[in-house]
Amino acid sequence: MYNSIDKMVNEIVSVMDGEIYGIWLYGSVTMDDFRPGWSDIDFVALTSGPIKEKQAERLLHLRQDCLRNEPDNRYYRSFEGVIANGDEFLKQDFSRVVYWGTSGEKILDRYDLDPFARCKLIKYGKAVYGNREWPLPEPGRAELVDAIRAHYDTIRKYAAETNDTLYSCGWLLDIARCVYTLRHNDVISKTQAGIWALSNHIFREEEPLRRAIEIRQNPLKYKDRPDVKVWLSSLGPTVQRYADVLEKELAV
Repeated sequence: MYNSIDKMVNEIVSVMDGEIYGIWLYGSVTMDDFRPGWSDIDFVALTSGPIKEKQAERLLHLRQDCLRNEPDNRYYRSFEGVIANGDEFLKQDFSRVVYWGTSGEKILDRYDLDPFARCKLIKYGKAVYGNREWPLPEPGRAELVDAIRAHYDTIRKYAAETNDTLYSCGWLLDIARCVYTLRHNDVISKTQAGIWALSNHIFREEEPLRRAIEIRQNPLKYKDRPDVKVWLSSLGPTVQRYADVLEKELAV
C-alpha cells in the first residue's frame, strides 16, 4: 500500500510541476483501521499555484491511468480525496477543484471539507509531501454536533432499507462513532468506536454491532458469503433502532 501511496503522490507532484503546498493522508489509513475491500485511502492535496485546465484534466483520470499501468494493483481505486489550490482552499473561493470519490471523478467549483475530516486531519493526519502542518483550525464542538446531526438525517433518509454490500453494516459503526464523538468531543476509527460502544453497552442489541466489527476487521472473508449478504440486506430496522439511540444523544 505505501508504495502505491508514494507513486500516487509523485504522480500528483509531477502533473503540478512541483507546485504543491502539501499532501496529507487521513482516515483509516492513518488510524490503524485500513481494511482492503472496505477502506479508502483518504487524502487532501493543496497546490501552491493555480490548477490549470489541462492539469485538472490529467489529475481527473490519474487513478485510472495508474491502474492501467498496474492492473493488479488493488490500491489505486481506493484513493479518494481532493486536489485544490491552497489559497483558494483557505478562502473557500475556488476556480477549480479535482475531486475523487466512490462514484467517480469530478471537476468542481466548490468544496467543503466536513468537520469530521478536518478533525481527523489535525489529530491523526500524516503529511506525505511538502508542509507538515494542516493549515485550517480544528472544528469546534458546535461544528461537530452539526455534522453529526446532518449524518443522523442521512441515516434516517437512506438507511431505512439496506442492500447486501458490506457498507450496510458500516451504518452501525458510523452511529457508534457519532455517539463517541458526542460524548468525548473527539474522533476515533470505526472499528474502535464499535469496540467502545460494546464495552460501554451503548446499544441494547449488541450482536449486530459485534458482527459488524468482525466483518470490518476482515471484509474480504465475508463479502461473498450468501448468509452475510442476506443479513446485510435485512439490517434496515436495526440501523434505525441504533439511530434512535443517536437521536437521544443529540437531544442531551
